[in-house]
Amino acid sequence: MRWLSAALIALVILLQYPLWLGKGGWLRVWDVARQLEQQKESNRVLEIRNAGLDAEVRDLKQDYDAIEERARFDLGMIRQGEVFVQIPEGGGEPPALPGESAVQGGAKR
Repeated sequence: MRWLSAALIALVILLQYPLWLGKGGWLRVWDVARQLEQQKESNRVLEIRNAGLDAEVRDLKQDYDAIEERARFDLGMIRQGEVFVQIPEGGGEPPALPGESAVQGGAKR
């Protein structure tokens, strides 16, 4: 009887091994399901980006204002007869006026 129990336990273990650890086992199925979810999330992000690019392409094909906006902001172009004025961002010292000393905040004489 003891021999029969050991043989049945060994048979169950041999049958369970491919189910859990084999090529098409549960562990592999769980891993593939995880990879599938990651790929779906990646696809969702790319679909959103593609929709934005598609809208931009349609806008550029149909609307000249979009082309003008792109030329102005990305390429720095201006229309004929316009004057371009560039104002530097703050943070620098204002230029010294003629007759002022270069050193400010010094002792007065």
